[in-house]
Amino acid sequence: MMKTSIVLVASVSIVRDNKVLIIKENKPSIRNKWNFPGGRIEPGEDILDAAHREVKEETGYDVKLTGTTGIYNFISDTNNQVIMFHFTGEIIGGSLQLDDIEINEYKWIMASDLLIPNLYEIRGADVIKQIVENLINGKNHPVSLYNPKLT
Repeated sequence: MMKTSIVLVASVSIVRDNKVLIIKENKPSIRNKWNFPGGRIEPGEDILDAAHREVKEETGYDVKLTGTTGIYNFISDTNNQVIMFHFTGEIIGGSLQLDDIEINEYKWIMASDLLIPNLYEIRGADVIKQIVENLINGKNHPVSLYNPKLT
């Protein structure tokens, strides 16, 4: 039996003009799958800081986190237990500069497009579906639900 790990992830739906930004992954294990910007929370890193860092690294944008659609718990394709903290955000600075090593394309789309079967090859489609349904249904909670990192 393969040993599983627990992986903590922060991801962000960046909203602009009623559309969300999705990115196409370029890493070998998930190449050409669409996703929201995000990634692993580093040991000792604050969840909110991780969300800001991942968006900046993958897109070049600085964002203001405007809410959270929830915490999602699932088993990844690599058999890890993933606990994902998903946020909504708006661009407050920076400019689009994709991380060519990790990302090979981006699109601004209506969130509901992610619910259309086979329109996009989506990483973690079941989880993305839950996130999108929460976005569409206005289930966006205050970021203040998260306590700052204890020092």
